[in-house]
Amino acid sequence: MDATQTRDFCATLPGVTATEWGEPANLLAYFVGGKRFAHFKTSDPERWRFSFKVAPERFLELTDQPGFKPARWLGRYRWVTVVDVRTVPDEELQSLIRWSYRAALATLSRTRQARITGEAPVAAPPGRRKRQPSPTR
Repeated sequence: MDATQTRDFCATLPGVTATEWGEPANLLAYFVGGKRFAHFKTSDPERWRFSFKVAPERFLELTDQPGFKPARWLGRYRWVTVVDVRTVPDEELQSLIRWSYRAALATLSRTRQARITGEAPVAAPPGRRKRQPSPTR
């Protein structure tokens, strides 16, 4: 996939919004429910470098591969930057983007997740009780 195809793929995920920031950030960022899951750098010398969050176990694996590096300022949060998206196989890149999307989606409340995905809200796990209001004296 090239940069245009990657941008189109991100935009097709449910509930995604794209925001372009000018100076000084120069980013085209993709959000789900207000949570960023990926972005492109839009200024030289890093034009169209693509960054996204990865699973903890994949961070070291990916950053050891040529073409991947820890994302500037976000590397400590397990974000990686792909220098040229054309060098990554399509299926792998789509899988990594989907993981980042699902990770951002998972930070939202179940109700918001259901509203975005169009699925029924997931019930609370068994054993969790609602707090009882404290009696007034």
